[in-house]
Amino acid sequence: MLKPPFQEYDLICVLGPTASGKTRYAVKLARELDGEIISADSRQIFRGMDIGTGKDLEEYGEIPYHLIDIADAGTKYNIFEYQKDFERAYRDIQERGKTPILCGGSGLYIEAATCGYYLPEVPPDMALRAELEKLPTEELIAKYESLRKPHNTTDYDTRKRLIRALEIAIWEEKHPVRRSSFLPKKTKFIGISVSREVRNARIDARLDVRLKSGMIEEVRQLLESGIPPEDLIWYGLEYKFLTLYLTGQMEYDEMVNRLRIAIHQFAKRQMTWFRGMERKGIEIEWIKI
Repeated sequence: MLKPPFQEYDLICVLGPTASGKTRYAVKLARELDGEIISADSRQIFRGMDIGTGKDLEEYGEIPYHLIDIADAGTKYNIFEYQKDFERAYRDIQERGKTPILCGGSGLYIEAATCGYYLPEVPPDMALRAELEKLPTEELIAKYESLRKPHNTTDYDTRKRLIRALEIAIWEEKHPVRRSSFLPKKTKFIGISVSREVRNARIDARLDVRLKSGMIEEVRQLLESGIPPEDLIWYGLEYKFLTLYLTGQMEYDEMVNRLRIAIHQFAKRQMTWFRGMERKGIEIEWIKI
């Protein structure tokens, strides 16, 4: 049971699109409620990916945080692993009498943590993925739907997610699969509301600062450490476009302009996901800060 006024909940979740100020608000809550923060950011998990993912660890001050810098850059960390790691951090915080606060913008991670999804433990099959990558999206969707009924269209709202869903479905046809079985959490969802115009202006200003603060050098060092370019491109956004620039596949100005647009589009997709959560019956209290 949490401290008032959240005593009826198991967990507080602060969510919002990129550049909304959600981390700052979550830290403020943690100070008021003797809390600790669990990250729900799918890329801040990785060590060495600091500027591009906007870890901004100085924002946390004295507040303990969890699930940041827990895997090496270049590795593939999946939603099944996240669900297990979240549960471990959540129980640890609870057992010490602190307030767990989930904070992030990765809707899939947030739902996996709070809704008790039954997720399959299926190992990646890189050879199968390479074969599936050759097929057009329409054929992938048809193949997936022939194997199972989709939960919803988010099963294939990107090719990467579609290929992973198909990989799981093909595996389950041939193997018994162990699934996670964590209970759903009674969660107070707080959404940070910001207008599209303000959000995009913040994104643009933040991108300029990051480019001047060593983000290009960060990606160069990751490449020089031996991480293949295609692995960094897989992480998307900053790591995709900066890798394309550093490997000579894109000019600097084109890289900046395309990255700016891609982050705007990403923020819009985040909001679409959160609205989808509301349509499924999840109540989010939207606030302006």
